[in-house]
Amino acid sequence: MATRYLSIDIGGTNIKYALMDGAGKILEKGTEPTPNGGLLQFMAMLTEVVNRYADQIKGVAVAAPGKVGVDHRTIHFGGALPFLDGLDLRKALAGVFDGPIVVENDGKAAALAELWLGNLKGIQNGAAIVLGTGIGGGVILDGRLLYGSHQQAGEFSFMSSHYDEPQFIKAAAGSTGSAVRMVRTIGTVAQLADPGDGHAVFELVNAQKEPAWTIFKEFAQRIAALILSIQAVVDVDRYVIGGGISAQPIVVTQINQAYSDLLKENEIIEKTLTRPEIVTAKFQNDANLFGALYSYLLFMDK
Repeated sequence: MATRYLSIDIGGTNIKYALMDGAGKILEKGTEPTPNGGLLQFMAMLTEVVNRYADQIKGVAVAAPGKVGVDHRTIHFGGALPFLDGLDLRKALAGVFDGPIVVENDGKAAALAELWLGNLKGIQNGAAIVLGTGIGGGVILDGRLLYGSHQQAGEFSFMSSHYDEPQFIKAAAGSTGSAVRMVRTIGTVAQLADPGDGHAVFELVNAQKEPAWTIFKEFAQRIAALILSIQAVVDVDRYVIGGGISAQPIVVTQINQAYSDLLKENEIIEKTLTRPEIVTAKFQNDANLFGALYSYLLFMDK
């Protein structure tokens, strides 16, 4: 029997998990609602999932929100799940599973998924941008994920074009470039029964119905401006756009159009910065399962 691993993606709404082999093939997968009753309730759920597969696997790979320590076991802050702050998952699960447990930041996991088996495979310098409640992702330089000095490279949500308080945070990319916020804004002004209904919102966007079309174009302009800012620093060949809305072809099409418009408006930038490719990520909802496993394999190979 091939070596198997359990890969887990901890999200604010759901915990996804998959039994996988070392080549990235999903053998079995499932989803559980993320407990919102605090750490004890969360650990009870996670323990149950790990215990279910403990006798079948060699190791556990986890993608988690927040900053992950250099030890790849401790979660700091926890993003949408602040009760995860300071949690050492390897220690917390020691009584359930005695094998290796490796934790990776969820945005970086998405980038690793694309580097391993997705649309950054074979790309020496690239970046993944994940559009959701905020903006996550990761930067690949010289074929390797960039962590930075403090494990926080690729936190695109905190980039801002305003430096005067209190506008700085309000103008941060994670706020102005929030896909969830864009969808809900369109859903609200269109008076949809469910303002968060992405399918209904994109029916309006694809039909270029106003004001949905204008709101969406402004969103694409913000993402294009973010990419241009990142490109000025890291100079990569390709950006892959992930997150749930990336399944809509118009998202990457309009971001590319907005990027072209930015270059046309700025002759010096157009002549100075080589334009990168901007494409849809291969992996969407399951990206972190693949990326967490690849992070595990890389960590164990050190």
